[in-house]
Amino acid sequence: MKKKVSLNENLKSISKIVEWFELQEELDIEEGLKKAKEAADLIKETKEILKQSENEFEEIKKGLED
Repeated sequence: MKKKVSLNENLKSISKIVEWFELQEELDIEEGLKKAKEAADLIKETKEILKQSENEFEEIKKGLED
């Protein structure tokens, strides 16, 4: 069973990755690539969460208009 992801958790994780890149004096290419892939996955997940939330808000709005 897939763990339900949290928007806040994803944003914190993305922020930590950005901070990691900012703190690097000499970038480890392999580690940087790994972090970039992780960030890309988190961003994709976050977009899906936001889209789902938008759909839920639209349903609530429709319910109020009826």
